[in-house]
Amino acid sequence: MTETGNVLYTAKTHTVGDRQNGVSRSSDGRLDIRLAPPGSSGVGTNPEQLFAAGWSACFHGAMGLAARRMKVALPSDTTIDAEVDLCMANGSYFLRARLSVNLPGMEPELARRLADAAHETCPYSKAIRGNVGVEINVI
Repeated sequence: MTETGNVLYTAKTHTVGDRQNGVSRSSDGRLDIRLAPPGSSGVGTNPEQLFAAGWSACFHGAMGLAARRMKVALPSDTTIDAEVDLCMANGSYFLRARLSVNLPGMEPELARRLADAAHETCPYSKAIRGNVGVEINVI
């Protein structure tokens, strides 16, 4: 860990098994999921879906913060579609990701500025910067 600061929250989970047939539970009991391979018909989700959900929710919050700083209103029907690809090259797995940000009724230039500001401050975006190929699309 390279940064220090006040810890605002610590997520705690316990996982038994792997992405093929595991289970994960949070310490507070709010998360209790089965894991299944990506694209399978098995019951459960996979780490890529969980990452996409967490990142898009965090990104939405970062856009709200950016909007307040810019003194503009974030549209109430703002949506973010996240796609996280599990890829393989030369026998090694890696991730690639896209966020499609929809800010209905907002001028395209302002929408782009908000998305760019969010990408700079969102903890998920910061965590994967330089490690994961990312596209931020404003639609």
